[in-house]
Amino acid sequence: MYRYRTVFISDLHLGSPDCQASYLLSFLDTVEAERIYLVGDVIDLIAMQRRVYLPESHLAVIRRLVTLAAEGRQVIYVPGNHDEFMRSFCGQSLAGIEMRLADWHTTADGRHFRVCHGDEFDHAVRCSPLLWLVGNPMHGVLVRLNRWLNHWRRARGKGYWSLAAYIKQRLARARAYIARFEQAALTAAGRQKADGTICGHIHSAGFHRGREGLYCNDGDWTEHCTALVEDSGGRLSLLHWSEEPRVLAYEPGPEHAPEPAVGSGVAANRVA
Repeated sequence: MYRYRTVFISDLHLGSPDCQASYLLSFLDTVEAERIYLVGDVIDLIAMQRRVYLPESHLAVIRRLVTLAAEGRQVIYVPGNHDEFMRSFCGQSLAGIEMRLADWHTTADGRHFRVCHGDEFDHAVRCSPLLWLVGNPMHGVLVRLNRWLNHWRRARGKGYWSLAAYIKQRLARARAYIARFEQAALTAAGRQKADGTICGHIHSAGFHRGREGLYCNDGDWTEHCTALVEDSGGRLSLLHWSEEPRVLAYEPGPEHAPEPAVGSGVAANRVA
């Protein structure tokens, strides 16, 4: 088992064929945490308007989350833009899961982070629905290619590999967009006197330390299968979860200490 103080996951997109539900369920069955944040786009209501898709693996994830809440874990659901309808339930509890529009999380070492989905920082979604409608089908094609490629890899005994991540990392426009998104999140953190922001939305896990604080993105479970976790001392790290779980990165220190290389294979807080 892997034990953490807090786990943050977002962009599960349950109800969409792109959700990597088997890896997600393995993660939830293997990782123990006092508190679990569901940081938006948990259920893809936009995809379900086109086609209702809830196979047993997706239902198993929902049941597991409800069970964790019933067992005493604090499960907090912060809706996103794909499950925006759920924002109407914020302030209530559904099956033991607390619904919140946004939240403040205090780490074990006393830092205060604002937790939100992140679509509020995305100019294309917030200010120009037309741009979002143009871009979204292109992203959908990329995610479908990613899914088909990994079906082919599994059939040949190969592990998970993200085609989407590979392409995004090599597109200058994508890198520039991510940098603008990070800065918008950090600017908001500075205005709110927070130590940083924890969000999802853009399907790109990572850390960035700026003058305003620490930006943390927990990634997604359609392309990258990543989670942000906090250990008992308050240190944050990013995990990738598939056939070979591994730490992707630790949060950068205030002196911009170097981070371990992606794919270093370091296992954090592993408990027999």
